[in-house]
Amino acid sequence: MIAPKYNPILLAVVGGTGAALGEFTGYLLGFYGRKVLSQERRRKMEALIKLFGRYGPLAIFAFALTPLPDDLLFIPLGILRYKFIKAFIPALLGKFLMVSLLAYFGQIGANVILLIFGEGNEWIGMIITAVLLGIILVMLLRIDWEKVLQKYVGERGENKG
Repeated sequence: MIAPKYNPILLAVVGGTGAALGEFTGYLLGFYGRKVLSQERRRKMEALIKLFGRYGPLAIFAFALTPLPDDLLFIPLGILRYKFIKAFIPALLGKFLMVSLLAYFGQIGANVILLIFGEGNEWIGMIITAVLLGIILVMLLRIDWEKVLQKYVGERGENKG
């Protein structure tokens, strides 16, 4: 038996739009929470926008597409009053692509699980998926993202000099 069909494009549009809009809770938190920051702290954070520079939309897209912690990006964007539309479009595209990939690969995975384990044993596929998700999550949490960023920024700075 083949897994039930659904419209992956409709799922991607609705899911991607909802996920992108959901990310802007953090943006709004930063936007309105800016008032509690000192003038000096805001000035120091302005440097982040300069660092963000031309690659900001690409970074937003990457955070939206991957399981990277989006709020770490969107809260500062709100604090810095980064233009909403410049942040929303790449977030929407990233979330749309993420949900599309999940929908298509989910359909393929469901069919494979049904072929291997047969109908009525879907719980085995759920357990396998949960274990794999746990392994990926542990791997993501074990990476020292600060060191990765420092290495990348350090190498970029060395190449310029």
